[in-house]
Amino acid sequence: MQGNILIIGASGQIGIELTLALRAKYGNESVIASDIRQPEDPIFEEGPFEILNVLDKDRLFEIVRKYDIKIIFQLAALLSATSEKNPAFAWELNMSGLFHTLDLAKEGHLHQVYWPSSIAAFGPNTPADSTPQYTIMEPTSVYGISKLAGERWCEYYHLKYGVDVRGLRYPGLIGYRSEPGGGTTDYAVDIFYHALETGHYTCFLQENTMLPMMMMEDAIRATVGIMEAASDRIKIRGSYNLAGISFTPAMLATEIRKHIPSFTIDYAPDFRQSLADSWPNSIDDSNARVDWGWSHEYDMERLVSTMIAEIKKKKIIKV
Repeated sequence: MQGNILIIGASGQIGIELTLALRAKYGNESVIASDIRQPEDPIFEEGPFEILNVLDKDRLFEIVRKYDIKIIFQLAALLSATSEKNPAFAWELNMSGLFHTLDLAKEGHLHQVYWPSSIAAFGPNTPADSTPQYTIMEPTSVYGISKLAGERWCEYYHLKYGVDVRGLRYPGLIGYRSEPGGGTTDYAVDIFYHALETGHYTCFLQENTMLPMMMMEDAIRATVGIMEAASDRIKIRGSYNLAGISFTPAMLATEIRKHIPSFTIDYAPDFRQSLADSWPNSIDDSNARVDWGWSHEYDMERLVSTMIAEIKKKKIIKV
C-alpha cells in the first residue's frame, strides 16, 4: 500500500484493531482514523482523527483532500442483528457509504478501496459445509442482502472503471479490545465477559449452532495482507471467502471450562437464531490461500486462552 490511509468506522470492532495494526506498520501520521463521533479509546489520540458521517460525501471528499488520502478502508455499517431493527437505515448506510468511496476511486482520487463483506451474504439454500467461493447466494437478512449487493457493485466498478477494490467475507470475529457491536456471532465475544464477571452466560443461539469464527488478529492479518498483495494476484473483486475455525456455543463453553471450571451456560434463542440458521457451518477459503497466500494461525484452544488472558487484564473485569 502506498499513500495515506483513511479508516472509516475506526472505533468499531474491526476498526480499532486495524487502526492499531496500520499505524504500527505505516506510522501514526499516515493513518487517519474517522468515525461518526469522537471515541473514548485513547489509542485515537496517537494519530489524526476526524469526525465523519460516511453518508456525507462532501465531508468525506474534504478529508480525502486534506490528508491526500490514497487508500480507504470503508468499515462503517450496521451489523446483522441491528440492521433487522432498522432495515431502511441499514440499507442506506451500508450501500451509500460504499458508493461514496467507490465513486472517489472512479474519479481518480484514490488508489485502493477496501470494503468488507460477510458470511451473511450467503443464505439458507447455500451449501452449509465447506461453503465454496462460488455458490448459491440468497441472503434473507437486510445485512446479508446489502453485502451481496455490495460485492456485485465492487466487481462492477473494477470491471467498468478499473477501481482497485478488494474485500473479504468475514466469518464471526472474536476480539478483546472492543465490546460486541450488534452482530449475531457476537455471542462468542460476550460469553467471555460473562464467564469472567458472573460465571454464567445465557446464549441467544441454540447450543448446537455451528458457525465459522475467527480470532481478530487473524482477520486483521488477512485484511492487511489482501491490500498489500500485488494487484495481479487478486483474482476476485467481489469478496474472498475467509475461514478460520468453526464451533458451536456448547463447544466454546466446554473450552472455556478448561480455564473456568465453574462456568455454566444456558440457552434462550431469539430472533438471531434464524439469522444464524441461514449461514454456513464452515467455509472453503482455498481461493484466498492460493491467490495471495492467506493462512490462519489461531485454533480454538489458542483463541480461548488468549481471550481469557487479555480480558482479565482489562480493569472492568474483577478476577
